[in-house]
Formats: sequence, C-alpha cells, structure tokens
Amino acid sequence: MAYKNQKEFIDALERAGELVRIREYVDPKLEIAEITDRVSKMPGGGKALLFENTGYAFPVLMNAYGSERRVCMALDVAELDDVAREIEGLFHMLSAPKEGILDKLKMLPELGKFASWMPKVRSGRGECQQVVLTGDAADITKLPVITCWPKDGGPFVTLPVIHTKEPNSGARNVGMYRMQVFGPQLTGMHWHKHKVSAKHFGEYKKLGKRMPVAVALGGDPAYAYSATAPLPENVDEYMLAGFLRKKKVELVKCITQPDIEVPADADFIIEGYVDPADELIWEGPFGDHTGYYSLPDFYPRFHITAITHRKDAVYPATIVGIPPQEDAWLIKASERIFLAPMKMTMVPEIVDMDMPVEGVAHNLVIAQIDKSYAGQGQKVMNAMWGAGQMMFNKILVVADKGVKIQDYEALAQYVFKHLNPATDISIAQGPMDVLDHSCSKLGFGGKMGIDGTAKSDEEIADDAMVAEDGNWDMSFLNAFPEITNVNASLLPKGIPVLVVAVEKTKRNQVRDLHDAICSHAAAESVKMILYVEHTVDPQDLGVALWRFCNNMDPRRDYNLVQRPSETQPGKTFACMGLDGTRKTKELDNFQRDWPNIIVAGDATIASVDEKWNKLGLGAFVPSPSLKFKHQIYGEEAVVQ
Repeated sequence: MAYKNQKEFIDALERAGELVRIREYVDPKLEIAEITDRVSKMPGGGKALLFENTGYAFPVLMNAYGSERRVCMALDVAELDDVAREIEGLFHMLSAPKEGILDKLKMLPELGKFASWMPKVRSGRGECQQVVLTGDAADITKLPVITCWPKDGGPFVTLPVIHTKEPNSGARNVGMYRMQVFGPQLTGMHWHKHKVSAKHFGEYKKLGKRMPVAVALGGDPAYAYSATAPLPENVDEYMLAGFLRKKKVELVKCITQPDIEVPADADFIIEGYVDPADELIWEGPFGDHTGYYSLPDFYPRFHITAITHRKDAVYPATIVGIPPQEDAWLIKASERIFLAPMKMTMVPEIVDMDMPVEGVAHNLVIAQIDKSYAGQGQKVMNAMWGAGQMMFNKILVVADKGVKIQDYEALAQYVFKHLNPATDISIAQGPMDVLDHSCSKLGFGGKMGIDGTAKSDEEIADDAMVAEDGNWDMSFLNAFPEITNVNASLLPKGIPVLVVAVEKTKRNQVRDLHDAICSHAAAESVKMILYVEHTVDPQDLGVALWRFCNNMDPRRDYNLVQRPSETQPGKTFACMGLDGTRKTKELDNFQRDWPNIIVAGDATIASVDEKWNKLGLGAFVPSPSLKFKHQIYGEEAVVQ
C-alpha cells in the first residue's frame, strides 16, 4: 500500500502504538536531538516522536524509521526479506530461457509491473505546492531545522531528498546529502566526490551553467529510503520507490526550477540552484553516523529560490551519532533488500549478509557464501569490494554455510577455528568513505578481508598450528605498564582474541608491544589482538568494537607476527595485531586532524532531564552521552 502522504504514515504509526506526540515545548536547537538520542537507544529503537511544540509553525517528526517494525511499515512489508525474495523472483523470471511464444506471453503481466513502477509527471500543481513562497519569503530559517550536537557548524537539514539532473542526458538522481543552513536563502550542499549529484555538478561546471536543484521533505516514507539506497547510477530512485509502494510516484514540476520534478505529495519542497562559478563555502563540523564529528571542508553553495509546502506540513528529520541510531535500521533495510541483486549479478555464491551496528555500515560487513572450491573466500572479497558502495567497506568477514552469521558468538567461534592469521587475512587498499577519519589520505585507505570459511586441503599451510584448547592465563600481560585493561573473556569461549587497552606515550608503541606479547609461549592460544586506546573499556565489547573499527586503517595498522611454535614443534605460530587506537602527529606521524566522538553538552542534558517527566515518554532515561564523556579529548570537534 502506498501512503498518500506523510500524514497518513504518521496516523498509521499512531494506530500501531509506534508514535508518541510530545506537546511540551522542546527546542529544535540540541534538545530535540538529545531526546531522540535517548529514545533511539531504548530496546527495539523506542518510538517515533512527533514534536508538536517547537516554537515554529510546523511539527517535527523524528525516529520514524528507528525500528525494524517501523521500516517495514514504511515499506509496507511484513519483513524486509519479503522485498529481497520478490526481487530475486523477478531476476529469475527475466533470466529464464524463453523457448516458445507461450513462455514469452507469460512474461507480459510481469513486464507490465515494470511500467506501473515508473514515475509519472502530472500537469498542474501538487499538494506540496499548496503554499508557495518566493523571494525573501522563501526563508529556510522559518522551518524548524534542528541542530543536533554542540559542536555542529549550525542547524542542518538531515533528511533531505535531493533532486538533480545530468545536463546532457537529463537522467535524474535522487540522493540524500546534509545541508547546513547559513542564512534565509543559503545552505551548503554536502555531496561527496563519489556521489552522483557531485558528478552532475561537475558536468554543469564544464558547461558554465547554474545547476537546478530541488529538495523534498516528507511525503511517502519510501522516498527517503530510496534516496539512501545503494542503487546503480542508471536506476531511477523513484522506480525503486514505485516498486516498494506498488504504485508509481506522481511528480510535478517545480515553480522556479521547472526542469526538476518532485513528488506531488511531499510536505516541503525547497527549490534553488548551485552555481559552479560561486566560491565554495566552509561547511561543518557535523556529528556524523560514524559516532564522530566529520570535520569542516569546502562544499558548494545552494541558493534558495522558492519554498513550497502543504498546508498541514510536518518537518521530518533524523539525527546520527554514536550507534545505535535510526540510520542503523535504514542500513538494515538496504542490507536485506540488496542481497538479491548482489547475488544475481555479481556474487552468485552469496547466501546471506549482515552489517553489525558497531560497524556503522561501511566499517564491518559479514558475508556468508556457499563455498565449493579453494580460494572462493578471496574471490568473494574482491567481487564485493567492486560492487557499488561496497567499495567503501573496510573489514569484510567471509563465512560459509556452517554457521548462522547473525549469531555473533557462534560466528566468531567458527571463523577463528578455521582462520590461519598468516594465510587467511587479506590486506588491500582502495577508495574509502570520505567520513573515515582513520585513513592517512582523505577517501583512500586500507581494507582487510578475513576468510573464515572451512578450508580445503589446498588452503591449509603445512606448518599451520592445529587449533586446540590453549593456556588462557594472560597474567603475563600485567608486566606491560602501558596496558591499562585487558578483555580475555573470549578465550574460554573458543574465540582466540584479546582486546587490549593501551596508553600510548612513544612511537611504534603498539607494534613493539604486539611483538613483545607474541614472544611469550602463553600467547600461542591467541590468533588476534585488537588494541584500543586507554579511554575505552575493553570489557564493553560493543563500544570497543565500534571504536576499534573507526580508528583502524588495516593496511597501515596491522602487525602479523610469525615464529616457530613452542607448544607444537614443527608448526608456526601466527598472531595478527591490529591497532585501533587514536592516531597523532607526534606518535604516529598522522598528518590529518582527528575528530572527537559526539556527546551532548551538559546544559542540554540538564534541560532535558528537567522536562523529561512532561514529555510522556515513560520512565526516566539518562543521557547516553554520559557514558562517553570521559572518552573525549577537549571540548571541540577536533581532538585537542
């Protein structure tokens, strides 16, 4: 079922008990974000929130996609795998041999569905244009644009569905890029160089022409999801939206940018242009989905020429920060939905895929394959690193059908049982997410593939140690003064991994420490050591893994130690050390600024504490930021 508009979706959420209306005044500057952060970290993602008293003319909708149930409601499916199964069925239908006229005729109803999903431009104005504001009246500061975190550069539009067109072909792109508000008619346009809209901008720059742009907010919830989906460049996002909602998207022409069409049922449309002749604007910082601030940089200016909206418009927004947040559920939707196309087009042996929340999408991905020959794990790594946005992946773990990959403890036991750190870990390099602060160079860094599949004879090194119950006594680590804490709890569970917190005071300290640890016979029960900084509690595995994945560049930060085994004569002991500590110029020759993790300010926390009982959100929930206050370095977005 397609929703007629965002209001119908809000009503559906409320009927399902998935929405809380907040009538107490809440400030869009920092307070809305702090409340949403607390709610989104409740079990199951909490509830969607409708802030009705913001000091502006429009309510604010938050956390609408913040649980699996609400994402399923947004896409009108019982479970997300239903979409994957339907896509796989279509692929099979299209690729099956058609031997006779009857086979071809049977395809006609299915092919007709494709036509029903294609967007349609209708004449006249849409509901999104019931109110039209141009000139000075088109003032984005009249909208309740939220400020999320204390060191953000300002208020940001965080859920914009941005429309551009390639100037030569007219091909449309619909993406989602944050927009910092600089004035009534001026925002930034934060599209990274890898994004399609940035390519469109490059073409307009060659032509010396202004680039028309339109931003939609609200409407059917399938639009916002489709704008985030990892689609190939030549696939119209509104075709995906039409497929998801089983009804074509109706578009109307913009008022002041008529070359751009937008959803007729949207709540707001912000029309304008980006001029390639403009100087770029210094945008940011911004608390991002990695849980760290993304630091300031230069981006294009977006000039607003009109704002149109429904009479009953609701302003939709989201926050991103330390996981879990609402974006984790949108990522989960893409994980499930795009498994089928990946299987049918690039990685036929893939059975399942999982993106743990701690990996914030690109940092950590687990793939399960149906393995039938030696080297297939490495083959899958290379194929996946070449598949669309998977090119940004940092750590890829490959397992086979011998384990359920969503059972992380069983997965770790299985992977490390079959892992030889010397032969089954691949280190590569390539394009990385621009938001990855651990790379020595912006947007370019290391990747690591871990082949945790059961090995055939061809894949087993003759001198590899045989897995056996080891010596779990790690008391020898107490002799190292730089070690502040050790988590050895995984060893008795059959997971030969240590998590070690280190306070660095000199160059090459982690590398030298790993060499020293691995010189001990007791270390032979360990295959991998993850090093985190001393402010991180390694006993909190979720947080430690999140911090580790963010701070590690595999190509720069790995140290594989190999030596003759003392416990298994004739065999070789191998242990991989991975440095997930903060990198500095002084100790690591790291030349880029290092960002702080994101925490709310004390004044905001106190303000929300005071009004919590008036919000209708149940028992008091303390700020998640309190857990991380001791992990920041200084008070700025950049580590001091």
